[in-house]
Amino acid sequence: MTYTVLSLEAVELTDEQFYRLCLANPDRPLERTAKGELVIMSPVGGRSGNREAGLISRVWNWSESTQLGYVFSSSTIFRLPNGGDRLPDVAWVRRERWDALSPEDQEKFPPLCPDFVIELRSRTDTVSALQEKMQEYLNSGLSLGWLIDPQQEQVEIYRPKEPVQTLSFPVQLSGESVLPDFTLNLPL
Repeated sequence: MTYTVLSLEAVELTDEQFYRLCLANPDRPLERTAKGELVIMSPVGGRSGNREAGLISRVWNWSESTQLGYVFSSSTIFRLPNGGDRLPDVAWVRRERWDALSPEDQEKFPPLCPDFVIELRSRTDTVSALQEKMQEYLNSGLSLGWLIDPQQEQVEIYRPKEPVQTLSFPVQLSGESVLPDFTLNLPL
């Protein structure tokens, strides 16, 4: 995925204005970083889109069987508590946290950090930008996150208050206590 980063340093962009900006530009996914930058992203290619769909379906199937929470696609922007409005490739939120949101918050950009996210590096993504994004999730309350990098054939595992763990493919990932009994075999 290629993207353009614009500084919003001299611009006051409220949450409502950002929401309306996104609605006015539905063909261009937008994110706001915790540093106040506007990220304009382009669509992913076929290979990345297929991998992302596979990841979503695996988490969805697990979530449907357990009824522990809700799965969200890469089109869902989460308004993170520590700043930033982010689009994880795959996100999952515990049922009680989602159900505690008002209908309006559920309809717009949910004002919470997912409990679990997957970021899938596409051919044109930079590792450093995705690592920064994963840190934003951690700083906002993420319980478990996976940064999957098919190009380097590895995955980085993010957990609160722990160093990032890097594993090489082939590997079987565990959802640990966040997604009990969920496993994912890599490569996809």
